[in-house]
Amino acid sequence: MGLTRFGTLADADSLRSVEIRRAGVDDAATIAEVYLASRDAAPMPAGIHPPDDVRDYTRSVLPERDAWLAYEDDQPIGVMLLQGDDLNWMFIHPDAQGRGVGTALMELAKRERPGGLALWVFEMNVPAQRFYEKHGFVPVRRTDGDNEEGAPDIRYTWGDHPEAP
Repeated sequence: MGLTRFGTLADADSLRSVEIRRAGVDDAATIAEVYLASRDAAPMPAGIHPPDDVRDYTRSVLPERDAWLAYEDDQPIGVMLLQGDDLNWMFIHPDAQGRGVGTALMELAKRERPGGLALWVFEMNVPAQRFYEKHGFVPVRRTDGDNEEGAPDIRYTWGDHPEAP
């Protein structure tokens, strides 16, 4: 598994080192826990799948995704999954938000997919929309809830993605 250090992030009176490591199937439980904690704290529709189903799903999709975990002091604090040119998941543990972890993962995603990226974000998740727009993503279409949660969402693209305007 690869290791990427992106420096230190300020946290109150101390500096902490955050590492981003490539993840695999053996990390499925860790990835699922970061996802569950982050999703529960985000302005998103309530999760419709029980935690054990999320853990099983995560384990089943990891072989077909490029996955990374961000760690601080050996504690997992962020997860990113790429599938082709889609950014499937980017979730930062609520205790680590606002400290640059998402930006570091986004920079990694752009390096990994220099030809462009696309993603979906729920319309109600305004903080995520602001984050993606800050990083150069533009909305290209909206749905009225054509997803399993039944919640309106927005498709965003970055770079030379085929769906970009």
